[in-house]
Amino acid sequence: MTRTPVIAGNWKMHLTRRKSSALARDVAAHHGHAENRRCVVFPTFVHLDHVRRNLKNSNVVLGAQNCWPKKEGAFTGEISPYMLRDMGVQVVLLGHSERRHVIGEEDALIAEKVKLVLRAKLDVMLCIGETLEEREGNRTFEVLARQLKSLKMVKPGQEGRVSVAYEPVWAIGTGKTATPEMAQSAHAEARSQIEGILGAEAAARMPILYGGSVKAGNAAELLSQPDVDGALVGGAALTIEQFGPILDAASA
Repeated sequence: MTRTPVIAGNWKMHLTRRKSSALARDVAAHHGHAENRRCVVFPTFVHLDHVRRNLKNSNVVLGAQNCWPKKEGAFTGEISPYMLRDMGVQVVLLGHSERRHVIGEEDALIAEKVKLVLRAKLDVMLCIGETLEEREGNRTFEVLARQLKSLKMVKPGQEGRVSVAYEPVWAIGTGKTATPEMAQSAHAEARSQIEGILGAEAAARMPILYGGSVKAGNAAELLSQPDVDGALVGGAALTIEQFGPILDAASA
């Protein structure tokens, strides 16, 4: 089954309001209204509105980097998916390795976020991936299976609003990248696990992105793998000079 490639830029805790706005304009101009790929950007919360305004006249999707799994309440410093929707956000990144391993979020919390984001009529991009210790211990598939259990929160009819990003923790911001063969192996296993949770049709249609030191120089080879449907880009998403060629690789 042919899946439209998705190229997503996670800007993390970077850029000023002015630089975020300028980058949004650059991404919008480069991507335009391309229909043979999907482009998503995840700016920091405080710049969402500025980025949204500068994505006009394009079909670039506005995403948020996280949320709290409650509609409202006494949760100082947090933001709900309903607030994000009100800001024009269309997709929420959940379970990123930095949320799991730096902030300490556990699978149960991430699953609750998946549930509420979908209830709020937003899309989910669920991140999964193993640490170096887990890979060296031959536990990669075990870890992916555990993390993908969050998809049990997906109700019938919601499957089309979910994508998955495989990001081996040992390859994020390190300059190390999984070989195309390693990425394909993990993606194929993830798709098999998704089939067991949501069924064959949902698994066949669901985009699975690769994240982990993706650059212009390795994007095309990674994207050539049959189960690699796009890229979740970190550092290389912060300038159009680096992000633009990755977008172009998805259209090659």
